[in-house]
Amino acid sequence: MLPQPIMSHLCKFCDLEPSSCNGTGTCLSNCSITSICMEKKEVCVAIWRKNESSYTVETLCHDPSKPLYGVLLDDYNSSTCVMREKNTTSGLAHFCSCTEEECNDKLSFSPIVDPTPEDPVVSVILVSLLPLLLLAVVVAAMFYWYRVYRRRMLNQEWESSNKKRKAKAGGLDCSDACAIMMDDDGSDSSSTHANNLNHNTEPLPIELDLQVGKGRFAQVYKAKLKQSTSDQFETVAVKIFPYEEYASWKNEKDIFSDTDLRHENILHFLTAEERKLEKQYWLITAFHHRGNLQEYLTRHVISWEDLRVLGSSLARGVAHLHSDHLPCGRPKVPIVHRDLKSSNILVKNDLTCCLCDFGLGLRLDNSLSVDDLANSGQVGTARYMAPEVLESRLNLENIESFKQTDVYSMALVLWEMTSRCEAIGEVKDYEPPFGSKVREHPCVESMKDNVLRDRGRPDIPNTWLSHQGIAVMCATIKECWDHDPEARLTAHCVAERLAEVEDEIDKLSSRSSSAEKIPEEETQQGNNHLNQKHLTCTLPWDTYALIFFLYAHVL
Repeated sequence: MLPQPIMSHLCKFCDLEPSSCNGTGTCLSNCSITSICMEKKEVCVAIWRKNESSYTVETLCHDPSKPLYGVLLDDYNSSTCVMREKNTTSGLAHFCSCTEEECNDKLSFSPIVDPTPEDPVVSVILVSLLPLLLLAVVVAAMFYWYRVYRRRMLNQEWESSNKKRKAKAGGLDCSDACAIMMDDDGSDSSSTHANNLNHNTEPLPIELDLQVGKGRFAQVYKAKLKQSTSDQFETVAVKIFPYEEYASWKNEKDIFSDTDLRHENILHFLTAEERKLEKQYWLITAFHHRGNLQEYLTRHVISWEDLRVLGSSLARGVAHLHSDHLPCGRPKVPIVHRDLKSSNILVKNDLTCCLCDFGLGLRLDNSLSVDDLANSGQVGTARYMAPEVLESRLNLENIESFKQTDVYSMALVLWEMTSRCEAIGEVKDYEPPFGSKVREHPCVESMKDNVLRDRGRPDIPNTWLSHQGIAVMCATIKECWDHDPEARLTAHCVAERLAEVEDEIDKLSSRSSSAEKIPEEETQQGNNHLNQKHLTCTLPWDTYALIFFLYAHVL
């Protein structure tokens, strides 16, 4: 007789379907399709998800040795399908797996565990550890208070010095706004033509010239804005969205339409148009012929002065974006970019930076609820995502956590600038952050391995630190990409620190020129002064010593 083939077991097998299961007790999947698993090693799986207003269940056969939605099944040796919460690539979901026939039809939530009698040894251990726990709470509270206090003092210092610089420059107030665009020869020209038109009645007389960029949602063109009374024109940039990308266009339009956003280091916005005949949505902005920062760094090796100007202007732009008030004190809604990278930063004719591409930007309005923030999702470019974004563990109760993700991304951009500065010594060809460690377009899982598991960051060789300014820049970068979001500097602090670097280096240079040789101790004092703000970002060790002395005295 011929041997009988080994049959795989039966499982419920339905695609994503609505479900009446509410996540508690026991319920049925209501799947009407039963399927024979293709392979003997496959097990029955059920996935329950909670949406905004409904629940869904998916049932299938799956090989437990392979990941499912980024999750490895570890509880499949069971006769019942007990739901456990897992973190998938698309958010939280409940998984269960089992090996009995059609066992994924009956779903069990929150199994009741019989309480075990309390062990007296555990009580003794807990009582013994109580002083240590209290000490840990005191240290954590003091550490947190110190960070908050230090950040507030640095921000106040930055604001006061910024006001002083504005006073020296002539005392510009909130109403001063200059619309600057770049024409073909690179000279500045005042753009008032577009702002005086009624954009609701007729489209601007624009002639598209050359495509200069392409992104996920839109294409960018260099274009000619014609004057109505002559043959002259002004050069502008036109970002064209297809009809299906209306949401991205509207989000960027709404952010750009906020007059408080105007700043020299943020791309100047002219207007937005709905081109119904072409079935397109347009954003018209200033045009900068030097292109984006990534292209500029690829083509050019920059000097220390160029690095200082580029880095300072980037920090000022992010600081203005994050600020909750204008320099004159008037309230302003903070904005986070959420996709900060070198290709979303333009280089102006004076080698300062301006931020662009606010398609993923978020206005941190006080009216936003935690649910609104949670629904904003895991967005951005994986290479530049902060650890907490990769891990989907943003603190939604604190809007500062969104700003901290921008600061992490800004640190990677500052590293890109520094890696192409001649002051570091040997300058290699341009590489994005993490370079060859990841693919050209890495996925979230790949970046998790580098940033979360390995705690990796782009390399900063010791040879870079021989230049005093570069040493301060690298110290700032390290503080901005710290794994702990609370330990990162604010954009205001970075802007202030970089603004002071040049003054400090000038002082050290003048001292070195007044004597033939600077004693080693004096040079070390100069370096310590340059790094003074870096030193203030950690809790003094004598504070720790005092705490432990008091604890020992109490014991």
